[in-house]
Amino acid sequence: MSKSLSTLYQHLLELSEPVRESLYKAEYHPPEGSNVSIKSMLESLLPKPNSLSDPAVSEAKIRSEIRDFSLCCAALASSAGSSYEQLSWIPDSLSIAAVSAFCDFSRSISGCFSLELSTKIGDLGLDLSLMSDDKKLVIELMPEVFPSLKETIKESSIDKSDEGDDISAAVARSPVAYAIVAAHQLRWFVTQVEYPQLGRLCFLVMPCALTSLDHWSTEVKGQGMITFIHLAKNVNAAELSWYEDVILDACCQNIASSDEIWLLVVEMSVVLLTCIQGNNPRSLWFEKMLSEMLSHLERQPRNKERRVAWLKHIEQLFNVMGLVLLAHFSRIFPLFFKWMHADDDETILLVLKRVHTVIKLTWIRNTPYIGSPRLVDELATLHKEASMKVAREEIRAHILQILILLQQCKGPQFEAAWHKHKDDPNLAALERSLSGTTTAMVVR
Repeated sequence: MSKSLSTLYQHLLELSEPVRESLYKAEYHPPEGSNVSIKSMLESLLPKPNSLSDPAVSEAKIRSEIRDFSLCCAALASSAGSSYEQLSWIPDSLSIAAVSAFCDFSRSISGCFSLELSTKIGDLGLDLSLMSDDKKLVIELMPEVFPSLKETIKESSIDKSDEGDDISAAVARSPVAYAIVAAHQLRWFVTQVEYPQLGRLCFLVMPCALTSLDHWSTEVKGQGMITFIHLAKNVNAAELSWYEDVILDACCQNIASSDEIWLLVVEMSVVLLTCIQGNNPRSLWFEKMLSEMLSHLERQPRNKERRVAWLKHIEQLFNVMGLVLLAHFSRIFPLFFKWMHADDDETILLVLKRVHTVIKLTWIRNTPYIGSPRLVDELATLHKEASMKVAREEIRAHILQILILLQQCKGPQFEAAWHKHKDDPNLAALERSLSGTTTAMVVR
């Protein structure tokens, strides 16, 4: 072992020791009925303290130790904020220490030119001057780490050859806890790299990320979704175009996911679809994705978590679709009308914002909904109901904003619909505000 490698390995051992000690001291109780110890697995990834005394330690062995050390740091770092019980025991101080150790080691390895990892960054066409040492190390490790993580996730996936209880058969092959930790590690590695470097790495990320979306576990899927959300925000459409059909199909397949990850499903689907097909609002993928989402919302219109998640993230998709939204009005507006009278203020405020967006995007066309008596009636009713709401002033401000927009862009049609509400004493303040606005065609 050369002197430079020996020095590097010595530093790896020194940085690993405080992480090992903190990991050893961390209180850990495996979930009841679990035969897996995540703590033991993480400890096994750290190099043994007496390894340096072994003269037979080869460069290949050092590379393997660096990979395992990095995987341990990734798992510890990714546990911050995790609700997964097999990682939630890790204290924040240990997560921070792991990130610090990884960054310190990356600075050491950047000066060791005799050590070649799995690939050369320069071969990927990346500008080294734009990257910190820790990002360089993350990228160098990706070709070695991702295939391993993919296999770990795949081991507990449902195999089509399994008979009977597919999930039981999958878990029998490999505990799902390992797949969940691997998905956390995948997410951590990917989120360390941003635009523009990440686009060059799609070919490395995609197989493992797609495997996580195909898994039956909501925890594995959830981490895969966070990974894809980060990808969509840091990669351009051209870089994703090679994988567009398989990515968007995976999004559609996952819309049926459980409540706890539906927020991620919607955000992932919207950001990926608008990134990949942003210049083609008539793409069949918009039709398929929106129809799939609306079907689930129609089946559970009273599910607060689902409707709030959808209303929070659907704006970007609406803006890209524009006038194409008209084809979906017969399904969107009945939901809007129902949600306007929901029990929670959050839903009401969100639906009013989305109604305003839809009107701005589509007012130029005559429809049975925009400017119709039904929409005006629902808004008038909600204005009166708002007196019992905590956010009454904000709700009424949004209603006034929508009515003014309708007044400006629909003119006589709006006036005819509003006429029956003019003399309602409970709407006197609203009537004064509308009477005082200009009737010029100004759409904000």
